[in-house]
Amino acid sequence: MMRYTLIRLLGVTMITTLLLAACGKAGSPHAPGPSDQITYPKTYPTE
Repeated sequence: MMRYTLIRLLGVTMITTLLLAACGKAGSPHAPGPSDQITYPKTYPTE
């Protein structure tokens, strides 16, 4: 009985972790602010 509970808890924890890890901003990163006010544009890493 204890083993089943432990396996179930581990599964729920893994699923929750994966769902939270998938949260994030969609799209490519870009410099903040309007594009006409960016003085020194630079490329941001995609990693």
